[in-house]
Amino acid sequence: MTHEVRAVVARTKGAPVSLETVIVPDPGPGEALVGVQACGVCHTDLHYREGGIGDAFPYLLGHEAAGVVESVGDGVTDVAPGDFVILNWRAVCGRCRACRKGRPQYCFDTHNAAQPMTLADGTPLSPALGIGAFAEKTLVAAGQCTKVDERASAAAAGLLGCGVMAGFGAAVNTGGVGRGDSIAVIGCGGVGMAAVAGAKVAGASRIIAVDVDERKLKWAEEFGATDTVHSSGTDPVEAIRALTGGFGADVVVDAVGRPETYRQALDARDLAGTAVLVGVPSPQATVELPLLDVFGRGGALKSSWYGDCLPSRDFPALVDLHLQGRFDLDRFVSERIALDEVEESFDRMRRGDVLRSVVVL
Repeated sequence: MTHEVRAVVARTKGAPVSLETVIVPDPGPGEALVGVQACGVCHTDLHYREGGIGDAFPYLLGHEAAGVVESVGDGVTDVAPGDFVILNWRAVCGRCRACRKGRPQYCFDTHNAAQPMTLADGTPLSPALGIGAFAEKTLVAAGQCTKVDERASAAAAGLLGCGVMAGFGAAVNTGGVGRGDSIAVIGCGGVGMAAVAGAKVAGASRIIAVDVDERKLKWAEEFGATDTVHSSGTDPVEAIRALTGGFGADVVVDAVGRPETYRQALDARDLAGTAVLVGVPSPQATVELPLLDVFGRGGALKSSWYGDCLPSRDFPALVDLHLQGRFDLDRFVSERIALDEVEESFDRMRRGDVLRSVVVL
């Protein structure tokens, strides 16, 4: 049996997305069919549309999603029909060298559904990050489904599927920020804002938000920033040092991913401090560093994959924090839109008018 659903498709590079009829098969072994309730509009979807990730058009966009499992294939035991789940794009294999070492968050052989979803004429679709959730239903590997408390709204919970988890995890999991630490976050979009919020949850004493947009800095204060730096007219490295007794921050998160912001992150950290790259660089970006400075400052230079999260561990925990009132996921939702409004939401995202537009089905 197959299912005809409405879904948002990027047919060709750079062209506006379109609302199409998509054919979704019933789940096979190890797969799950999920009725999507909400899906955030992430920069990654725009990168797919622009051909910045690959050229396997047409793409079925959308990946920051939550919904309800409708059916599962043979061999699936971790989720069942009726479960409220958040979708993730790193279903771990359990067999690779990272998984065998007890570090499945670094799994080197993550997987997605084996069966393709297609256009009505049979053309196979490439689902964004193996999910494709700007759709009424989507087919994923069962390991991409994490059951969470159904009291959380789908619009808020789904954002843990990508950007919010990436930012929170960059600060807490990768950076290891903790009670009494100082942290600076360079770039206050959705990922950077989640790093700010994560640092607050973790008990950081000084949380410095850095951006060129005054609106985002005001939002950062609402998420827990103790200080803000408008970097268009101020040297952010000197400002961060001035706010930390001249030393630099214990942790600096680069949520932009440009050579200049990465260098700022390195220079703005304290001795033995940690710099975390979570912003996605362009393929052409390069960095040249004085090696003696890298050696002399000590500490760590880290990259954060998906916030170094393990969905089965982190998604339920963060939803619980949200329901306790300690981590306000709803604050990330700038607007709720329909499936046919995704293209317009890309324009608002480019202008920095929103943290997240969320498609609600």
